[in-house]
Amino acid sequence: MKIFITGAGEVGSHLATLLSREDHDITIMDSDASRLEFAYDNSLEVLPIQGSPTSLADLRNAGIAGSDLFISVTPEESTNITAAILAHNLGARKTMARINNQEYLEDPNAAFFKNLGVDYMVYPELLAAQEIVDGVRLPWTRQYWSLSEGRVQLLAVKMMPGAPLSGMYLSELASTEKYFHVVAIKRKQETIIPRGNSKIEDGDIIFVTCEKDNLDKVRIFCGKERSEVRKIIMMGGSRIAIKAVELLPSNIKAKIIDTDYEKCKQMAKRVPSNTMIIHGDGRDPQLLQAEGIEDAQCFAALTGNSETNLLATLAAKRMGVYRSIARIENIDYLSIAEQMEIGILINKKLIAVGSIYRHLLNVDVNNVKCLAIANADVVELVAKPGSKITSKQIKDLKLPNEISLGALIRDGKMQLVEGSTVIQPNDVVLAFCLGHSLIKLRHFFS
Repeated sequence: MKIFITGAGEVGSHLATLLSREDHDITIMDSDASRLEFAYDNSLEVLPIQGSPTSLADLRNAGIAGSDLFISVTPEESTNITAAILAHNLGARKTMARINNQEYLEDPNAAFFKNLGVDYMVYPELLAAQEIVDGVRLPWTRQYWSLSEGRVQLLAVKMMPGAPLSGMYLSELASTEKYFHVVAIKRKQETIIPRGNSKIEDGDIIFVTCEKDNLDKVRIFCGKERSEVRKIIMMGGSRIAIKAVELLPSNIKAKIIDTDYEKCKQMAKRVPSNTMIIHGDGRDPQLLQAEGIEDAQCFAALTGNSETNLLATLAAKRMGVYRSIARIENIDYLSIAEQMEIGILINKKLIAVGSIYRHLLNVDVNNVKCLAIANADVVELVAKPGSKITSKQIKDLKLPNEISLGALIRDGKMQLVEGSTVIQPNDVVLAFCLGHSLIKLRHFFS
């Protein structure tokens, strides 16, 4: 696939690096030559071009014509929209633009932009805010995702010592009434696709799928106490923070702390009535105590500085906050943050890449999520009639060891999968893929 990316910032460079490991023809353009230096790494097969994404001449000279997918992910929304329109008119088959305005995604606006030549739009800040709100709803999880329009729940939960599941083999779990399916186990720094002889141990982070009605059973099996977030304090008045408080249930009180006084005044005009804006430094323990950190169940550090967010979240945990959230844009810090047992890790690069990646598989994909804490992807795929995935029982398909199927949707209802399950045409299947194994699913679903 011929892919053209404009914007060699955090999202663009990360996307180009990932795609260069696969069989794609990658070109990346940026007006700043220094941003393109990463592409000169001999291990990457990426063509860097200095130029303007809104210049017809630069796009034409860079060979935009005939591109299978054009992706504009510069920091400027207007640049991305304009670049996608120009690319469409110069012969790009499909275009995608990173945006900062949720209204563009709504009808009839999305159709309007599609008519102009912008086929897809991705709003990373909105996707990040949704992950925060999902995690706040179930604070006893390490991370929580509601998939397939709420029909499938995917949870990452840390096993507590002495929990009912601790010490059990998955084969023992299969012999009981099944409320959930274990799709992966994170043990220290290794993520495992489990088999029947896999044993769950204290301290493991298990990834499970279940129906919404069985969430409480998962909590009990993992030895977790019931908890509820009634108050959240956020550090950093970023777009993610603003969007998150807009999505929070109205019964949850929120405070956003920011050091920029002018920004605080502007935020105060925008946020809902359950949110208070505080001018100050969220790293200041005295300020946090004055704002009631001891009564807060959740602290979210959402500034643009990963180091600041790590340190502030650790300080909040020491002050007794139950649920912690940190925005970690430096991917090298993700494993460190996990070892520090920070609850939810927000990385816009991974969130945006997951949203973009679904358009690269050449199969019918509903959703892709890149999991920051597992070096894995979760994908929802539609089983096409005649595809290999529908030909045999799952146990006889010889799926790669890095892939686990967690659930399926058939006729609008969720089902957990077993080795004896036979996937039928048009089933929506949830798959858990380690590392870069996601690309291998094309062979089974196409």
